[in-house]
Amino acid sequence: MYLLYLDDAGSVGNASDKHIVLAGIALFERQIHFLDKALNEAARAIAPANSFEIEFHASHILAGKGFWRSLPKLVRRQHLAAGLASPNRLQGKWALFGAVVEKAAVFPDDPLEFAFEQLCSRFEQFLTRLHFHGNTQRGLLILDKSTMETRLQQLARDFRLNGHRWGQLRNLVDVPFFVDSRATRAIQYADMVAYALWRKFEKGDSEFFDIIEPAFDAHAGVRHGLCIQSLPTNSEMTHA
Repeated sequence: MYLLYLDDAGSVGNASDKHIVLAGIALFERQIHFLDKALNEAARAIAPANSFEIEFHASHILAGKGFWRSLPKLVRRQHLAAGLASPNRLQGKWALFGAVVEKAAVFPDDPLEFAFEQLCSRFEQFLTRLHFHGNTQRGLLILDKSTMETRLQQLARDFRLNGHRWGQLRNLVDVPFFVDSRATRAIQYADMVAYALWRKFEKGDSEFFDIIEPAFDAHAGVRHGLCIQSLPTNSEMTHA
């Protein structure tokens, strides 16, 4: 089974945020332990005495909130970069998924729901591709509990029963599960991925996105794991 851990970045209700991001990592069930181990080792290097109390929450790391306040800005950015590189030690197939939605581009629709539909479809494609290559797997979505739990569960149920705009979900075993990010390093990693994407598209800071860009799901030279939904630029409107 593959588990897709997701978290969001940006605020639907905050008018100053132009973008909403939903993103994370798809792991084979046996890889979860090893990502957890890698991030625990990173936490011990930062705070040997209380490593399990360290939460890799990207916005807190960069802003210097809580524990991270005691560390210089450059050191905090180095720790975030190292955390994002943690899955590079994993063996076997894993992939990142992300949806970046400019809120104005989907108005009046809910941008987080749009992003969720995109990722459900792309994760389904990933599982279908594995099946056609002789590796049949089912999938499960796991999200941070701070996201829209009830609505996203209903959406996933509707996608399985009635389909979405690109087809139907056939490989997900259940509705999404929602967990406390403090309890699982995999959700903390998803948080870092989502924030890296948000920093790039909202703030023009590509330092962290550059670390993870090669890891988004791709096949035959086509990147399937990253959706970017934005308003057309002036040049695109001119040539339309």
